[in-house]
Amino acid sequence: MTLTLLEAHKNIMQRQDEEIFTTTVEDNKYSIYRICRIYAVPPIEAQDLFQEVVYQIWKSLPDFEEKSNINTWIYKIALNVCMRSKNQLSKGNLNTVRLESIEFNLSDEIPNSNQTERYNALHACISKLEENEQSLMVLYLEDLSYKKIAEITGLTENHIAVKMKRIRKKLLNCITYKLN
Repeated sequence: MTLTLLEAHKNIMQRQDEEIFTTTVEDNKYSIYRICRIYAVPPIEAQDLFQEVVYQIWKSLPDFEEKSNINTWIYKIALNVCMRSKNQLSKGNLNTVRLESIEFNLSDEIPNSNQTERYNALHACISKLEENEQSLMVLYLEDLSYKKIAEITGLTENHIAVKMKRIRKKLLNCITYKLN
């Protein structure tokens, strides 16, 4: 049985897509997971969101047009999936019962109680922000430049700078209150 030229080409393209997908997810898995943790209700939903983001990346990979950096594209997908999931959960799942489960840790490092307290305070304060502010803060915490954040969100760098100044002030007030 011989493959036609078209079938052989399809097989090669599929293997290249799989390699790009695997490399991209591997390179960005920690960033994706951090975004999922911000939008999730611990402990299991971050893993579910992570799986959904990875699935959406795989599903959308053939549509990637390389108009932006692939990492920028990954951030867009992660934010969109997480925000959509959060909106769906808050709108219609009032009858959902959350069950406790084993927590997934990416690091072998055991955080001390002070770090855990500060992380929990930051997480609680970020969750109080408006949705668009949350997404900006998540990207900012990923150490992305205002230029990259602008590419992902479609806002101008100037607008992001102004919003980030206001968001940082809100977070400072909130965290100061929570930690005192």
